[in-house]
Amino acid sequence: MSVIVGEGRVIAQRVTRSITYYCTSRTPGGDSPSPSPSTISPTSSHLDAPFPSPSYSLSTPLLPDSHHNVSSILTHSTLDIPSLSPSSPSSHRPLLLLFPWLGARPGAMAKYRDFYLERGLDILSVESIVWHFLWPRWGREYAAEVLELLDDPRFKGRTLLVHAFSIGGYTFCQLLSQMVREPHKYPGLAQRVVGHVYDSLVIGSLEQMATGLGKTLFPRIEPLVRYIAMLYFWLFKSQTVHYYDNLVQVFYNSPVTAPAVFFFCENDVLCDLVAMEAVLDFWRKRGVSVETRKWKESVHAAHLRCHPEEYLSTLETFFHSLNIAPLRAKM
Repeated sequence: MSVIVGEGRVIAQRVTRSITYYCTSRTPGGDSPSPSPSTISPTSSHLDAPFPSPSYSLSTPLLPDSHHNVSSILTHSTLDIPSLSPSSPSSHRPLLLLFPWLGARPGAMAKYRDFYLERGLDILSVESIVWHFLWPRWGREYAAEVLELLDDPRFKGRTLLVHAFSIGGYTFCQLLSQMVREPHKYPGLAQRVVGHVYDSLVIGSLEQMATGLGKTLFPRIEPLVRYIAMLYFWLFKSQTVHYYDNLVQVFYNSPVTAPAVFFFCENDVLCDLVAMEAVLDFWRKRGVSVETRKWKESVHAAHLRCHPEEYLSTLETFFHSLNIAPLRAKM
């Protein structure tokens, strides 16, 4: 599966059912291979579900004067799925770990992917499901799967950047917890992360988590879902609440101390501002460089849609401060 981005073609490779790898076909010298004939193969039908149909526009230009507009042409071909090796040009690019919000559609994530692809990064998109949160043991197993993948020759040793939305922050925190629990299995991994971005982090009381589940899954019956969720947390307190408390402590004392930026708003019912400010203050006291972009009014996990210029300006400034883009992308 591929689309055209700037001078290169984007390859979307399904790694597992919920993890997708995106990279461009552009070579370090800037030459792009000629696109293969577009065909729809019966053997590739399992890739169709999570992606838009060929007539769907994957994204729109990020900036008014952008020179890297993404084509609305989406093609499917078995030839588009590469067999990557540690020596391939793509294996030396920085890698973005992208953690979408719960139920994020491909079209909604496209602008974020384009931002990083156009700047020379590859992307590993790690999707979350509600059961990763409701039954933390499964979330822990999923985190171990992602960490094992990062040790794959295709990704091992790469510079990492993290961008997590809403429940995606919880999933990333599961990775952090695994890294803290078994540091001997992941030596140097935390140091490979040169920056992390948090958009609409869910933080606060247990009731706020229950409210978030209701508003995300069944907004029309949110009070009922919140009640059922609180009952569930009470019944399985040792398997849920105690684990959540531990994850909060892991996040406070995260092994990743690279610069960070937080996007949030005052009217987000899923984010307790007092709890958020406490995290930011604690990190700054630890010596972590923290930037924020806060709005009085916005929409949970939709700040880019509500405040595009401010969001992109903040993200652009943060990205360039990390100085990780490949040379070709900077030119």
